[in-house]
Amino acid sequence: MLGRHLAPHDPEQPLTMPWSTPSARLPLGADALGRDVLSRVVAGGAHLLGVALAAAVTALLIGVTLGLLAGWWPTRAGRVVHWLGDLLLAVPALILALVLAVALPGATAVVVASVLSGAPLTARVVAAQCVAVRDSGYLHAAVERGERGPAILVRELLPALSGLVAADAGLRLITALQLATTLAVLGFGPQPPNPDWALMLSENLPGAALNPAALLAPAVPLALCALLFAAAARAAGRRLEGVT
Repeated sequence: MLGRHLAPHDPEQPLTMPWSTPSARLPLGADALGRDVLSRVVAGGAHLLGVALAAAVTALLIGVTLGLLAGWWPTRAGRVVHWLGDLLLAVPALILALVLAVALPGATAVVVASVLSGAPLTARVVAAQCVAVRDSGYLHAAVERGERGPAILVRELLPALSGLVAADAGLRLITALQLATTLAVLGFGPQPPNPDWALMLSENLPGAALNPAALLAPAVPLALCALLFAAAARAAGRRLEGVT
């Protein structure tokens, strides 16, 4: 991965005494095995972010599809979607992810848990907005032109909801990142000696008093990613709403 090539040292190779404090050679010090914390941070985000992105995209696509169907055909599809949403939302996302992680690989468990817990929320938001605009003039004009359900949903209705979908994408991405991080910290993600931000949190917690940078180093990019995802989704939502 690109991060490994950018890392100043081998992220899996011990270089000094465990929990060494920051120095000129190791700006963030060393971890429990004497490995360079900075190198592990640089090399450690790709897998976690990739899993979160895959989970968020999957949950968003399924949720938007169900929401469009429920909003355009509220009597038939709407009842099924709402009933399914009530059933899935009754189980907390973290509990669901932990149960799935026992039987599935960590990455797969994150994707499935994100879909089961996030898609119903997306579907409800999209369905509610769909119901609010389904009587708009441009939709009636599309029906008069002879367009049918699928074409109307994709060509007419979905662009009108693009701002809402973009904003919801940020929530789905942050939720998936939280689930992926939690499972990895609990041991259901990448295994040592792989560099991974979430795994670094659990590895470096015992030595937080000796080298606080070893614990703060992976926590800071995780927090920054969540803030950037939220800000980007909010900005994209506003921009798309202004366009439509």
